[in-house]
Amino acid sequence: MYPEIMVIPMREELTRAGLTEARSAAEVDAAVAKPGTTMVVVNSICGCAAGKMRPGVRLAMQHTAKPDHAVTVFAGQDREATEKARGYFGGHPPTSPAIAILRDGQLVYLMQRSAIETSTAPAIAQELQRAFDTYCAPTTA
Repeated sequence: MYPEIMVIPMREELTRAGLTEARSAAEVDAAVAKPGTTMVVVNSICGCAAGKMRPGVRLAMQHTAKPDHAVTVFAGQDREATEKARGYFGGHPPTSPAIAILRDGQLVYLMQRSAIETSTAPAIAQELQRAFDTYCAPTTA
């Protein structure tokens, strides 16, 4: 585990964008239990992938359509919370970073490290905005 002082800026990059930190399994469960859509971001200290993911998430959160709720866990720091979050990812192998969208507790979208590390921050934002439009936009009757 890295000293907390080293990861504070990485945590704050997402909380300033409107995500709530979940630092325990109970906090993850409470976030996912909320009705509607919940984005779960697995943050990481990894500079190559997470260094693109965090700005991509920040840009995406400026989009008109977005999840009803957004929560972040920090891999390697908040292990219990991260393990709990990954438990909602439907048996997909764990990666850090990762971005999931759940609707009423069920996984509907997952972007894993392999897609994140080969993209730019604007491309990650564009893909997330597409996912927000697909899974988070209000439906019209």
